[in-house]
Amino acid sequence: QVQLVESGGGLVQAGGSLRLSCQASGRTISTYAMGWFRQAPGKEREFVAAINRSGASTYYADSVKGRFTISRDNAKNTVYLQMNSLKPEDTAVYYCAAEYFGGLRIRKDDYDYWGQGTQVTVSS
Repeated sequence: QVQLVESGGGLVQAGGSLRLSCQASGRTISTYAMGWFRQAPGKEREFVAAINRSGASTYYADSVKGRFTISRDNAKNTVYLQMNSLKPEDTAVYYCAAEYFGGLRIRKDDYDYWGQGTQVTVSS
């Protein structure tokens, strides 16, 4: 079992930045690919970014490409999402997820473990 806890969310003005963290426990995340998803009110949970086991490969949704950066520190069992140039449409609950087979997956059903989420609100 892997337990994931997100932190770093909050209220920020448009154009600002936030850094989300996802702390894992129970098992080392070095054997998992990791992803970030988000869910806005009344909408489906959508893919944001993914990173492979080593951190050498990443993949982003078009809507965040060039603004968000996913990274990981396996020694700290932590994954990060640096979010810059935030827009009101980025407002959502952000979730961290772990995927055992290590690939860069964009489907939420491919992920095995999920955190509880952290709220990000971007004001205009």
